[in-house]
Amino acid sequence: MRFEKWQALGNDYVILEADGLPWELSAARVRRLCDPHFGIGSDGVLLLARSEDPGLVAELRIFNPDGSEAELSGNGVREAVLYLRRRGWTDQDAFTVGTAAGPVSPTIASQRTCSVEMGRASTASRDFPSGEPDGRGSLTAAGREWEFQHVSIGNPQCAIEVGEELEELDLGAIGPEIEAHELFPNRTNVSFYRVDGGRVRARIFERGVGETLSSGTGASGAAVAVFLRGAPSPIVVELDGGELEVELSGDLDLRLTGWAEPLCAGELSAELLQALAALDG
Repeated sequence: MRFEKWQALGNDYVILEADGLPWELSAARVRRLCDPHFGIGSDGVLLLARSEDPGLVAELRIFNPDGSEAELSGNGVREAVLYLRRRGWTDQDAFTVGTAAGPVSPTIASQRTCSVEMGRASTASRDFPSGEPDGRGSLTAAGREWEFQHVSIGNPQCAIEVGEELEELDLGAIGPEIEAHELFPNRTNVSFYRVDGGRVRARIFERGVGETLSSGTGASGAAVAVFLRGAPSPIVVELDGGELEVELSGDLDLRLTGWAEPLCAGELSAELLQALAALDG
């Protein structure tokens, strides 16, 4: 069974094609594949399948390392898009891919970079059912009060502005409480950010993952929060793994631009395939 491993700003995914799987990609198998000691090791798995919809080049499913399925990933989408082009699924530089959050439309600029129309962000969603239309709220976690901006970008985002303390925050202690807070029935991703002039510096705690070097949707959540408070578009978001550019319209239509690149390709051993086949659930 063939695989490729890609990374975007340090956010790495194993890419699999559904036609090549000898079994269903269960949560237990995702966890084993993502394990750095007993699997390939990654921040998640991207599963690509042919689509019956002639308007889509592929259907993309995105799995977190804990086995849960994510609606969308900005970094994962770029990796999948550039993989599809390199592997000959399409010869077009602009096309559409289906995701659990709906269709996304990339435009490839080079072998390493692309922009993705991520859809329209919203400040009101079922992922923050008690929230007001503007998505603003507050919660208590790690012994203190946090004011936040809820943003839905196909997946739930909780953007929290902090000051110079950003680099000192212990996301491993704070993030889990916010991710699983009762305000968010589907859990939430969390972006802690500060505004530095015309730029945004952010650290990301991803749902089902933990702190990551980068997150495209996390960066987008922070950018929407800043945009709603008057910042002009486009907005450059600096993450631990690098920079992303987020363009926003007045209706919060979102375009994310960044890079992704392959790390390695190979085949799973007979021993690992056998171990994966023995797993269920």
